[in-house]
Amino acid sequence: MPAISKEALKKISGEVRTWRLHLWIGLTFAELARRINPVVRGWMQYYGAFYRSELLPLLRRISAYLMRWIRKKYKRFRSFKAAHKCWQRITSQHPRLFAHWAWTPCFW
Repeated sequence: MPAISKEALKKISGEVRTWRLHLWIGLTFAELARRINPVVRGWMQYYGAFYRSELLPLLRRISAYLMRWIRKKYKRFRSFKAAHKCWQRITSQHPRLFAHWAWTPCFW
């Protein structure tokens, strides 16, 4: 079955790591989405066209980085429980804010 190759997945994962999303605390959630959505949407269209499930771990990792961003930006969400409630509220109120939430709204 046609799917993303291990080399391409490794390259994309490295690019996501180099973004260092958790350090962009000066941006709002919408600005963060505006910066990463075009890239992630392109990956989803190109690599996820035939075998979507191979791309899901990468998309969940991006969500985990976004959760880390929330916990670093807002002091009141430092605990996992509070951050989880915030995550659920954001994903239910704005389900299309990030491109990859169409496939994986959860973060783990």
